[in-house]
Parts: sequence; structure tokens; C-alpha cells
Amino acid sequence: MTRRMDPLTAEVVDLIGTVVQRFYQEYDAAAAVHHLTGAQARVLALVSGEPMPMRRIAHRLKCEPSNVTGIVDRLEAQGLAERRPDPADRRIKLAVATETGRETAAKVRETLDFAGEPLAALSDRERTVLRDLLHRMVDPWGPND
Repeated sequence: MTRRMDPLTAEVVDLIGTVVQRFYQEYDAAAAVHHLTGAQARVLALVSGEPMPMRRIAHRLKCEPSNVTGIVDRLEAQGLAERRPDPADRRIKLAVATETGRETAAKVRETLDFAGEPLAALSDRERTVLRDLLHRMVDPWGPND
């Protein structure tokens, strides 16, 4: 039996969809300024924070590990990322951003204007509430990636 969505929830779902669509459009445009695809920029941002196995990157991006392999190959060819053996298990390769890759990821982030004006119109308290609500939606039971 399918439960009907109430009108308020349907409106929220539609608004979230619009926000996601705008985010990807602007992220792709910001990445292109730095000669990257949106997917390459997202992987680079992930591995700039910490070395990460391909499977974990794929899980975070909701895609197949083989897709991540191709993206990391292209980032390596540009000198933005490299693969290293995992010190805990040398059979596993970690993707890690090079210094140039970390700088590029930071520049992409700075170029990204997504929601700058709408968020600036909110007070610190409103942005804090929005952040906390988004955290609850994304991870209602605590960290789990």
C-alpha cells in the first residue's frame, strides 16, 4: 500500500529537487572554469579532505566504482590526484589530492556562487537552523558513510 504524500511534504520535496538541480548546474559551471567536469571536481573535493578508497568515493557519490576509477585516472593525468597504497591494507588503493589538486579544489569552491545571495539574506540563526535541519535529513542516526 502506497502512502500519499501530504501537500506540504510534496512542496518541500519539490523545493529540495530545485535546490539540487541548481547546485549541480552551478557546480558544473564552477568546475568548468578550472577545466574539470562536475564529477571530477566532486571527487577532487572529497579526496582533498582525506585519502579515500575508490569504493568509498563511489558510495559517497552514489555511483559505480568503475566510474570513479576513470575519474581518478583523468585527475591523475592532470596532476591533481594520485593513488597510494592504504597503509592498513596494501591491496587497497587510496585516491589522494596532490598539492595542486587541493589548491584547485579550493578554487572551485571559491568560484561556486551557489546560494550565496539567498543564504546571505538569512540571519546567522536562520542559517544555523537550516544547517541543523539538513543534517537531520541527511544523517538522522549520526555519521554513516
